[in-house]
Amino acid sequence: MASMCGRMALCAAARRNVTYTPVRFCKMMNDPLEHATGIEKRELLAKAAGNDNPFDMKVFKRGAGTKENPNLIPSAFEARIVGCICEEDQTYVQWMWLQKGSPKRCECGHWFKLVEKAPV
Repeated sequence: MASMCGRMALCAAARRNVTYTPVRFCKMMNDPLEHATGIEKRELLAKAAGNDNPFDMKVFKRGAGTKENPNLIPSAFEARIVGCICEEDQTYVQWMWLQKGSPKRCECGHWFKLVEKAPV
């Protein structure tokens, strides 16, 4: 009996009291706009205003691309890098710099021209 009492005391001492704080789900997380800063906040504000492409990163579909009617690429800067997928099954992108005011021809023959766009 004494050995059994000793074992019970040893087991009780070996156990540690662990307390858990209950998580309350009654409070919802605040609006992400309140926590965002910097470029993330700018993106969230633009999306809230209805602009789903605030950084002009979406792909443009190429038009005819002739010298008289080039593909117009908007930019708020003097120059912009543009990628052209010349053929449908091509596995790489043909990159080129466009300068404001002068249209440029890609290796595939399509013409591109930088046009001014007001910064957001």
